Amino acid sequence: MTTSGKFQASCLCGAVKLTVGPFEATLGACHCNMCRKWGGGPLLAVDCGTSVQIDGEEHVTAYDSSEWAQRGFCSRCGSHLFYRLKEGKQYVIPIGLFDDHPEVSFDSQIFIDEKPGYYAFANQTTFMTGAEVFAKYAP
Repeated sequence: MTTSGKFQASCLCGAVKLTVGPFEATLGACHCNMCRKWGGGPLLAVDCGTSVQIDGEEHVTAYDSSEWAQRGFCSRCGSHLFYRLKEGKQYVIPIGLFDDHPEVSFDSQIFIDEKPGYYAFANQTTFMTGAEVFAKYAP
């Protein structure tokens, strides 16, 4: 299922605004060590593809977190804005940034082999280990 229309998202201070959509209406959790270091817990995000417009781009700082991806944040308030694949400019946006709550279903968890034992989600989702993620998506 795909969302209809466009959605607004923004950082905590409002310096950066994102216009997103439409996108697949599925929410995923990433438990990799890097995402947990970045945000203090699992990353809950939606894959928005390339349909992202950024207003206030002068306040966006991108960090090359790997050979294939960048993580963007607001240079004023520090809000995490996106995980972006360098090739193709595919954006994954944290669900908490959206001003309204898009109708999404929580359907997947990746890097499940790196998830610490002190939390668990009750939702029924698919699980993928890090090796399975790289096997499916790496070039």
